[in-house]
Amino acid sequence: MKQESYNLFKNADIQTILRTLENELKNRNESPFWRDRVVPFSEAILSVLIPLREADMLFNPEGEAAAELIPELFFLWSDFVSLKTLAFTIQKSNEAGILLRTNLDETTCKRYKNIDLKPLGDYLARNSVNLENEYLDFPISNYNLHQGVSNVIKSLL
Repeated sequence: MKQESYNLFKNADIQTILRTLENELKNRNESPFWRDRVVPFSEAILSVLIPLREADMLFNPEGEAAAELIPELFFLWSDFVSLKTLAFTIQKSNEAGILLRTNLDETTCKRYKNIDLKPLGDYLARNSVNLENEYLDFPISNYNLHQGVSNVIKSLL
């Protein structure tokens, strides 16, 4: 991956990252099918990861602390099952007022501030994810589609 991608994820705000992805899609003349999916998908993920980055509370899908937001962490969360888990983790954390379901130290978890789940929730709802019951599955075709979206993003970075 390009060094610029690492700096982008480590330091840039969400709009800058999304604009960069959008520009790369245009420059590579990616098909409209993928263009219409990459930016909303990335926005959904980043709407949670950027606030976690700013609060020094990043973690991976296994709940382990992550030192910084880098493309590899983004791609771990871009797995559709992981993204759904992230949404429910943040929802439960918002309700409890403390970061839950991670292995971050207790002092860090207590500093947690609510994260707006609307962008992520809207995205997941549009993709047939039940936002009421974490244990209900979504159509496998949605999972496969999002693997394709992840692959397009990887090719851009």
